[in-house]
Amino acid sequence: MESPIERIKLSQTAKDQLLKLRRITKIDQWNILCRWAFCRSLAETTPPSPVPIPQDSNVEMTWRVFGGEISDILLLALKQRCHNDGYPTDKENLATQFRLHLHRGIGYLAGDPNIKKIEDLIELAIKDRNDMS
Repeated sequence: MESPIERIKLSQTAKDQLLKLRRITKIDQWNILCRWAFCRSLAETTPPSPVPIPQDSNVEMTWRVFGGEISDILLLALKQRCHNDGYPTDKENLATQFRLHLHRGIGYLAGDPNIKKIEDLIELAIKDRNDMS
């Protein structure tokens, strides 16, 4: 599946937050932390606020690097979320919503005082899944 998002460039704020998450979780790869963050934002019931996000850091990756083996699944999740929120699923809107979700999720994870190690991320995912059932 072809992604409407070619390259992802993070804001300096998001980079700083990811550095904090790398330190506390010991997850070294940006893309893995970004996947966690993106999914964390998708789990919220409200859409992210449409705020401008600068692309002022040196952290950049392709969609394939971001998504890895599950890039198609993540793209489908984004499209479904846009549909559920009443947004069009054109290339431009998907790219915008992706950036908003990614940055919101990074902020949520970095600001969560309960995340002190990698196991806390797993606990968060299990808790969210159990809350849905």
